[in-house]
Amino acid sequence: MELNAYLTFNNNCEAAFRFYEQRLGGKIEAFHRFGDSPMADQCPPETAQLIMHVSMYINGRTLMGSDNMPGHPYAGIKGFSLSLNTKDVAEAERLFAALSEQVIKIIMPLEKTFWAQRFGMLIDQFGTPWMVNCE
Repeated sequence: MELNAYLTFNNNCEAAFRFYEQRLGGKIEAFHRFGDSPMADQCPPETAQLIMHVSMYINGRTLMGSDNMPGHPYAGIKGFSLSLNTKDVAEAERLFAALSEQVIKIIMPLEKTFWAQRFGMLIDQFGTPWMVNCE
């Protein structure tokens, strides 16, 4: 069994995953769009290019996502954080800086703590909460 994170976005899933692919060194396997699905005729035309499902591999892990289902209110991303863990201080600093581009909020700057060489928390430009930890 695997446990994977699945993120839902407010019509910017493709931009978010392209950003994560570039900044985190992931590899997007495929985008599946609402307009290419068997339910395409049930979706408003303006949603045809939105993402129904995407999966990306990052260092042997899978991150998945989609845009919000057409016709359903978007609730936002809340109640959890994605955590990136590294043993290299320079890599932690690189990751935090990369995710901080156009950041919504830095919750805790990346700094030394009693448990880690570096730890920081932020909400990125797409609304995804992240923690970066270097023990």
